Amino acid sequence: MSFNNDDSRRGFGNDRKRHFGRTARPTFDEAKFNREHPDEPERAPERREFSQERRGGIGSQAHLRRDRDNFANRPSRFDSDRPSFGDRPKRFEGERNFGERREFDKSRANQENFVPAIGDADATPQVAVGGIKEVEELLNKNPLQVHRVLFMHKSGNPKLYELQKLAKRAHVHVQQVDSKILDSYARPNHGVVALMNEKELLNWMDVREEFFKARDTGEKKLIAVATNIEDPRNLGACIRSSLALGVDILLLPAKGMCGITPSVARTSAGALEKLRICRPDNLEGAIGELKMAGYQILGLDADTETNLAGFDFADHVVLAVGGEDVGLPPFIKKQCDAVLRIPMKPEAHSYNASVALSLGLYEYARLRIKA
Repeated sequence: MSFNNDDSRRGFGNDRKRHFGRTARPTFDEAKFNREHPDEPERAPERREFSQERRGGIGSQAHLRRDRDNFANRPSRFDSDRPSFGDRPKRFEGERNFGERREFDKSRANQENFVPAIGDADATPQVAVGGIKEVEELLNKNPLQVHRVLFMHKSGNPKLYELQKLAKRAHVHVQQVDSKILDSYARPNHGVVALMNEKELLNWMDVREEFFKARDTGEKKLIAVATNIEDPRNLGACIRSSLALGVDILLLPAKGMCGITPSVARTSAGALEKLRICRPDNLEGAIGELKMAGYQILGLDADTETNLAGFDFADHVVLAVGGEDVGLPPFIKKQCDAVLRIPMKPEAHSYNASVALSLGLYEYARLRIKA
């Protein structure tokens, strides 16, 4: 059997020209169009040269300029004309256009190795001592006046490593920081800066016998403990309230607190020089010794059901308060005989630490004066 492949006989050649499955596209009859539209002139097909298209085409980005001009000259569809980009109002004070040049502050350029200020801009800066020999002398003679020692991070200096071990033996908090931070406190510093307290604090080993004997003699003693307070004004207010409400000594932790800065001294309004402040090497151990000696350990915290009002205080009390955000540290809370709650509206988040300490001390003083 053979197949006849005569395309002309079967009309296969004409079928190949059709679009299978589609409607054939009609051809444009120019004579018919002219008869139906006699008033319109005959339109010649528009032809553009390739060179013109290249000169005004995508390669030269002329179409972007045309679109920009057409957009700028296009009438607005709103009642008022749309403002141009150069005439638009500024959204906020201090905004400047991209073409505007900002003058350089020459006063800052004149300062050698300018470093932005660190800490409270309105506060008096904390006294800082820089230098290896200077910091070593402070740690050997007056370690309780040193609040914190800052070391250059990854300095590689063996002398700084030995100085860091000396600070830890003196129970002074150390911290690794960038060299720019060191330069902002003291220059030159040789990779180490000591931040100083405005007052030399007491050693717990020198005063603890006084409080142990008071339990035997029946002399009433009130000890306040402040922890996790980072705001200098808050700490200064705690010192002022402690002196006013009869605190015999204020205990502070070795780290996790702001130092006795000039802002603390100013907020205390002279109470800093009159109140005894002690920084035990181990605050947890000092509170444990007082508990063993018969002192009533109390804490102030919102997460409790025991109310401060009308609480039965003992004659020898240790009253501790924590920061607003973190509250009492666990090592103090676990030693407390009672954790007291100050009455507060549920809408309030918490009391200020100095306010909470003042209320607790006042309640103790009120009952003691009444008795």
